[in-house]
Amino acid sequence: MTYIRRLTAAVVVALSMVALAACGANEARSLLSSIESGRVILGTKFDQPGLGVRTPDKTFQGVDTDVSRYVINYIADKKGWDVPEMSWRETPSAQRETLINNGEVDMITATYSISKSRLNSVDFGGPYLLTHQALLVRSGDKIQGLEDMDAETKLCSVTGSTPAQKVKAALPEVQLQEFDTYSACVEALSRGKVDAMTTDATILAGFAEQYPGEMRVVELKKPDGSYWTNENYGIGLAKGQPEAVELINEALNEMHDSGEYERIIKNNLGDAIQPGAKPDIGDLSFVNS
Repeated sequence: MTYIRRLTAAVVVALSMVALAACGANEARSLLSSIESGRVILGTKFDQPGLGVRTPDKTFQGVDTDVSRYVINYIADKKGWDVPEMSWRETPSAQRETLINNGEVDMITATYSISKSRLNSVDFGGPYLLTHQALLVRSGDKIQGLEDMDAETKLCSVTGSTPAQKVKAALPEVQLQEFDTYSACVEALSRGKVDAMTTDATILAGFAEQYPGEMRVVELKKPDGSYWTNENYGIGLAKGQPEAVELINEALNEMHDSGEYERIIKNNLGDAIQPGAKPDIGDLSFVNS
């Protein structure tokens, strides 16, 4: 009986340790602790030309990856730490908050629009870039704006993205087809399977550059000439890290003020899009408008 009791106790302890390990694996990561430890996991997109791309030789290029590197380098230098090893994790639109809160990434810079609903789950540094929702269509198509889309129009966007949600609300009659990735949308558009693709103008500009003369970007504006939407890109991280958010914002301010941001845009997107004015970094009051 003593042996059985000891064996039972040992099993209970072992199972408890496994349970605790499993819980620890699902805890959100601390960005500053990861940088100090020498290894940080950064989330980005792998399939957005000019913004976040994994190349055939498994390097990572684009505006978002360059912004991430700048921020990590700035924080390491400010804190007097060595620049950490940076590894990259693909972060599809619909999974971003989950990946942050499960501790699978330290932060995400992935055309990540700051919104009120997302702020319920994660915190944001930024915004670092202001863009607007637009359409990508084939060059010969008649679509010039929202008014040219009807129940016969097949429109593609990405599951979980802000543009998909806004199109559903504004154009319920349109045949909205949601794909897992933007590259799948572009492929469907190029093959004539859909009539248009919608997301942010920055993303569409990168894809249009891949199809010179075949596709064009259509800006979406209201009757008064203002843009249909404003999309403020930020850097997402787990809640409860005020010092990390403050340092991210410091880095983004320095990036804009030094001219590095303009260089990043030019280097990755060429003349497809202009850098635009510096956002009011750290002010997220726009989410309530």
